[in-house]
Order: sequence, then structure tokens, then C-alpha cells
Amino acid sequence: MASPYGSWRSALSTDVLLAGEVRLGAPAFAGDARVWSERRPAEGGRSVLVRRESSGARRDILPAGFDVRTRVHEYGGGAWLALGDAAVVFSNDADGRLYRQDAGGEPYPITPEPPTPRALRYADLSARGDLLVCVRETHGGGEAVNELVTLPAHGGDVRIVATGHDFFAAPRPSPGGERLAWLTWEHPRMPWDGTELWVDGERVAGGPEESIVCPAWSPDGALHFVSDRTGWWNLYRLDPDGPRALTDLEAELGEPLWAFGLQTYAFLDDGSIACAVAEGGRTWLGRLAPGGDLQRVDAERSPFWTLASDGRRVAYSGAGPTKGQAIVVVDLERGDEEVIATAAERDLDPAWISVPREIAFPAGDGASAHALFYPPANPDATAPEGERPPLLVLSHGGPTGRTTDALDVEIQFWTSRGFAVVDVNYGGSTGYGRAYRERLDGAWGIVDVADCVAAARHLSEAGEADGARIAIRGSSAGGYTTLRALTATDAFAAGASHYGVADLEALARDTHKFESRYLDRLVGPYPAAADVYRERSPIHHVDDLSCPVILLQGLEDPVVPPAQAEAMAAALDRKGIPYAYLAFPGEQHGFRKAETIRRAAEAELAFYGRIFGFEPADELPPLDLHGSTSSS
Repeated sequence: MASPYGSWRSALSTDVLLAGEVRLGAPAFAGDARVWSERRPAEGGRSVLVRRESSGARRDILPAGFDVRTRVHEYGGGAWLALGDAAVVFSNDADGRLYRQDAGGEPYPITPEPPTPRALRYADLSARGDLLVCVRETHGGGEAVNELVTLPAHGGDVRIVATGHDFFAAPRPSPGGERLAWLTWEHPRMPWDGTELWVDGERVAGGPEESIVCPAWSPDGALHFVSDRTGWWNLYRLDPDGPRALTDLEAELGEPLWAFGLQTYAFLDDGSIACAVAEGGRTWLGRLAPGGDLQRVDAERSPFWTLASDGRRVAYSGAGPTKGQAIVVVDLERGDEEVIATAAERDLDPAWISVPREIAFPAGDGASAHALFYPPANPDATAPEGERPPLLVLSHGGPTGRTTDALDVEIQFWTSRGFAVVDVNYGGSTGYGRAYRERLDGAWGIVDVADCVAAARHLSEAGEADGARIAIRGSSAGGYTTLRALTATDAFAAGASHYGVADLEALARDTHKFESRYLDRLVGPYPAAADVYRERSPIHHVDDLSCPVILLQGLEDPVVPPAQAEAMAAALDRKGIPYAYLAFPGEQHGFRKAETIRRAAEAELAFYGRIFGFEPADELPPLDLHGSTSSS
């Protein structure tokens, strides 16, 4: 019997959704073992370190009570380091200190106790002989201070290696430890705008309009890095007479440095280099031969960027269009791909997976915009003849982020219930070169919105979606695009904002150091361009909003404080527009707890059911929809 789109009964329950929300971090080789991090919603979003022996036996390394996380730049990354086969060093979230744990021992702190929790933060750890080198961020009055520091690997005095720049990243010692490379950048630039590469205090590459990421030394002591000096992030080697290009692709071998620990290539003993390569919405594993020929490696799962190598094999966290998150080890000599850990207990049945196709469509500024389109997929359901599915338009975060075809269980949650989904790589997204990223310069809230509207219109006109039932949803910066689209256009019938920005002025005034000047390039310098900020802030245009909205917000969010969602909810209430506002205690910028992830998904599904006129097959908790006559 046919069932309306949206009402399909799905095998992908919220339990499956939660399994997909486990985050497997990039692995490291530790002797014959592998070590990686897992962020687990079932443990309140705690990140743990896991070790797998060559025998296949695996165990959590750290005892309960430790959470491997750093909040340098708030987004963190590079929070732990394996020291050979015998020890790990990690940042503990509760206090921000670095701890060491030796085999068979208990963790103990190796950095000083801060005056207040997280007043001293550490990230991007690497080893320089018996010393650790990392980025330190100091909080306590005024703007945070970032520096490079070293300290003994067993604990001791912390020494400043480099200071005087607004930001530091990627301290990378040479193989013998005698040289040190690192990156810096200054306000108001973000690292994807322009960075500088230094070796022992001498600038060797980079500048205000060249983004360099991923410096690394080859085994023979040559410094390599990824630069977008040609308009695309390609791989370079620093020779005595200057940088030499090793690749020249209209593709990306790097990505925006939102988090520390990024390493998009790894050296192999035969002189070749394994690379993660992004082409639009697809990523693949490549092998660059010593002669310069880059070949695609046949692997079921593509890397989520960061690679590690033991000289013969490469290890990474990755996924494929029909394969979920896993830690894989690829033997590039034999062509073997070994899965050593998965986020879920088993892969999804392919019959339930909507495999996306990449689409391009005309954008408002004359360019072509890009997206991945997912049609509904459910082997046990059919829709009434002639009915078209509701469409969810996804606006990703960043906004320099990028959506890929890697299996996303959250998207499958929707498609298996009868929704079509289009995940938009709007202007500003990574994967299409620097010029495509720079489409958003001065135009945040314009180009991204126009591209999302164009995607919806393109699919509606093609008969792929019901033009009367189109919703836009997004998180963080994607939440801003969502709210902006709902107040600046009439293209959508509903919207869902997950901790989205409603007030650009508040974001410019109140956010953390890393992003405190981000909007200079996307909107304009503040407060000089205050009128532009107000014009593009959804909170000042609620009178132009005429469709229902669901707002989901963490109450401890330091990036987008809850006051923004609360102000948006109050404005919706004054106007009498149906809305739901769910606030989650203990959650920050990005939901980490199982109960939050589950409740947010259930509430959003119930919301769409109410607005689009279908009855979800799931048993859902009541949703308090303000401005509506009843709850469901």
C-alpha cells in the first residue's frame, strides 16, 4: 500500500542515527598497534583513545573520567599524540592540561595547573626528541594569547619557542629534531585566506593571499607543504631555490584549517606520497609516484583528510557512499584494505541507502553552483502516484565547509522516511578552488542563500521535489544561511536552525578569538560596516518571515550564544508564527550527547510532519509548537 512521503517506516531508527554520530578520529601507528580517538554520544560526547593490537584485540586506553579534547580556537584538534609504542600524551577537557599515560600506568599531568580550568590550553602536539612541541593558548583578561611552546615529554618547565603572531599552527620538527617548521597568520585573516610558513624563525613561503597548510618533513629531511598559490591547494617541496610543485591539479589536496592536526598526505618508504584529493563533492585516495604521476588508489572508503603512514601502509578515518565511518589501513604495495574499527556494529543494508549524484546548476551571479542530491530510498515503501517528495535543503557550516558523498547516516535518516535531500556546496565552499571560495567574500548571506534557493528551484522544476514543501536546514554558519534565507526570500515553507547565527553584530562582538575577525572578509569590518551587519542579520527582519521555524540550541555554546536563538524565538512569538525552540543544557557548539541528538532528530521530524501534513511512522515525543493550536 502506498504511503505519503515523509510517513514511511524506516529501518534507520534513532539508534542507527546515534551509531552514525560516533566520531572516529584520525589514527596513528604505535609500533604494531593502531591508536585512534572515538567521540561517543552514549558517554555524553566523551572522546576516548582506543588501541588495537596486531592480534585484533582492542581496548580503551584511558580510564573513565578523562575526555580527550582541546579547546584551542574552540574547535580544537591535535589533542593527543602517541609516543612510540609505550605512551600517549593528551589534552584533558576538564582542565585543559596535558597528561601522559605510560603502558600499564595511570594518566598524570605534565603541564602546570592553570589558575582556572582551561586557562592554559594545548593543541597540535608533536615530538621533538624528548621534548613535546605544541600550540599553547592562554586565557585570562583580554584576547587570548597564542604561542608555540616545548616541554619535556615526562613533564617539566614549559618554554616559549615562538610568539608575537596572532595565531600559530602545525609545529613540525624535522626527522632529526634539529629544525622546526610552523605556520602563522594574523588578524583579520583566517588560515584559508593567507598563512606564512616558517622554519627556525625564517619565513620561507606564504603571505596574505596564499593559504599554506600541512607542512611536513619527508624522511630525507625535505620540507613539504600544501599551498593554493595557483588557486587550488596543491603539494609542494621546498628546494634550495624555492618551492617546487609536485602536483598541478584543478583539485584540492588541502582544506580549511578549522581544526588542528590536519595532514592530507603521508610519505612512503619507496619515495611515493599518499594523498587525499578532493574534487568537488568527492574525495579519493591517491598515490604520487617519485616521478610525479598521481594515481588513484582503489579503496572502498575515502579519507577524511588526515593520513598516517608506517612507510608501507597508510591509515585513516574515512567512509564511502555506501560504507560508514571506519578506521582503515591500506597496504599500497599489495592493494589490501583492512577495516580495523567501525562507528556502527554493521554496515547499512545498501537497499536503504540513497546514493547521491552530483549536480550543478546556474547561480545568481552567473557562476555554476554545486550540490549533492539524494532521492528518497526505502525498499519497503512506495508513494502515491503523482506525489512528489518534500525536499530538505542542507546548508553546511563553515561557511568554508564542504559536503561530500561519504555516507552520512543523518541524511539517510531523512531519505529513508521519504524526504529528498539536497546538500548544497554553495559559493564559499571548499573543493572547487580558491575563486569559488572567494565568491562569498563580502557576500555572506547573499551568495550562499541564492545558491540554496537555486538548488531548490532546480530540483522542483525538474520534478524531483514538491515545490510547495521545501524546507531549509543548517547548523552554525549553515544555520545563519537558513535563517537568512527564511527572512530574505519566500522560497521555503519551513526551516530548521541548529545553533544558527541570527545576529551578525552579536557574533562579531561576542565570539572567540579565532573567529573574532572572520566576518571582516565575509561581511565587512565591524563596526564600520555595522549597517551591513544589521541589514543581513535575520533577527532584524523577522517581520519578513512568514513560515514556521524550529530552533535547536546548546545552552553552553561559546560560538553562538543561546541569546541569539532566544531572541529569534521571542520575535517569532511576537509575530505569532508557529515555531519550536528546544534548548539543551550542557551542550556547546555542536551536539555531542546521545539524548540531545535523539531528541533533536525526533523533534525535527515531528515538526516537518506538522508543517507538511503527514503523520510520521515513528513514535515521537510531544512537540510544543508555539503559535499552533495543539501539540503532537
